[in-house]
Amino acid sequence: MTDSPNTQSVPELLAPAGSPEKLDYAFAYGADAVYAGVPKFSLRARDNPFKDATLRSAIGRTHDLGKKIYITANILPPNRKIEAFKKSLAYFAEAGPDAFIMADPGLIAYAIKQFPHVPVHLSVQSNTINWETAKFWYECGVERIILSRELSLPEIREFHDKVPGLELEAFVHGAICIAYSGRCLLSNYFNHRDANQGTCTNSCRWEYDIHQQPPGYDGYVSDTHRAELLQGDYFLEERERPGELMPIDEDEHGTYIMNSKDLRAIELLNQMRDAGICSFKIEGRSKTLYYLSLVIKNYRRALNDLAEGKSFDADLIDEIAKTANRGFTSAFLVPKSDHQTERFDSPQETDLPQIFAGQVLGHRPGWMEVEVKNRIKVGDRVECIAPSGQQVFPITAIEKNTGEAVAVAHGGAGRVWIACDFTPEPFALLSRICQPIVSVPSIS
Repeated sequence: MTDSPNTQSVPELLAPAGSPEKLDYAFAYGADAVYAGVPKFSLRARDNPFKDATLRSAIGRTHDLGKKIYITANILPPNRKIEAFKKSLAYFAEAGPDAFIMADPGLIAYAIKQFPHVPVHLSVQSNTINWETAKFWYECGVERIILSRELSLPEIREFHDKVPGLELEAFVHGAICIAYSGRCLLSNYFNHRDANQGTCTNSCRWEYDIHQQPPGYDGYVSDTHRAELLQGDYFLEERERPGELMPIDEDEHGTYIMNSKDLRAIELLNQMRDAGICSFKIEGRSKTLYYLSLVIKNYRRALNDLAEGKSFDADLIDEIAKTANRGFTSAFLVPKSDHQTERFDSPQETDLPQIFAGQVLGHRPGWMEVEVKNRIKVGDRVECIAPSGQQVFPITAIEKNTGEAVAVAHGGAGRVWIACDFTPEPFALLSRICQPIVSVPSIS
């Protein structure tokens, strides 16, 4: 008996491909499929190294590996972009991607009619939060829905029960937008860059101060509310916009201050699979090769264990903690979100156990060639991370390409040679060990 789309024994591991290079690393470290954005019509338009031609060639290269690639075209286009959008869809449809990821209803209908050989996956931007909406899209011809991050596991299970033929995809790791699945207006408000058109400036991550009862406040508050607000309410002030004070509204649940911890569901994959998820999605087209590779590697290990019926290996949580993060949360998957979901003290984790040191690009007997990303020096302990394993060793010598010995190599300074007593495998990366790993607790 074959599995239905929502109950397959090993769900798909879907990774971001923010560039042609990241696509190669994603597959090397264990992704089953990748998603990559159309340069002008996805929500990474501001930071997308792909060109139309390189993205189209990536489709063929992916299929040569026996893998899948989903092309993201999920902006909500105004009238002036519609014709160009349609031409772009036709250009990529000809190359036969495994799906288009889309959000606009009219253009979804157009794509289904004009390119029936290319499945359509409904973007998380469409905010599908109930099974009736999922059923509507399924009946329109959408084959998969990328579920909103606001859903709990019991709610996801209901989607599967009510619309069993529909494929369900859900995020399992990465940043969480401080809005309903990315429909954010902060960036547009502050500097006229629309997150819904692919040019988000991450205003939610900027530094803000809080003020109470500011003297002589003359901000953007109506006269009818001014006196009430000035008698004890608080105001936000963005560091680069002094004097532009914004009132913080509060309801019975409290105040939500814009910096969510990162989603981590590696310990919940079994429950998510049982709820009907057929594709586990990792966020992060703009993240580093190190982040991408280490996250994929460990989710791959967790999925392999799941397929073999093994219990979850808690050590994978510590491995994930080696990547840049804002702290971790299960967000809405486990319905217990509270103030611990937010990170109030810093937009980024500050005491990481390891830091991305460099990309291994070659080797010769006794040496590896490294493109340095962050400062390393003789005496540092480093970890060489590769698709098949990892190895810790001390740096005993560093040489420039000229053969000159140096004690320190700085990020951005180019390539150096580092002494090693093993041969690094392709796609290897180097991280500098900063401190011992303190075991990170599970959030399940």
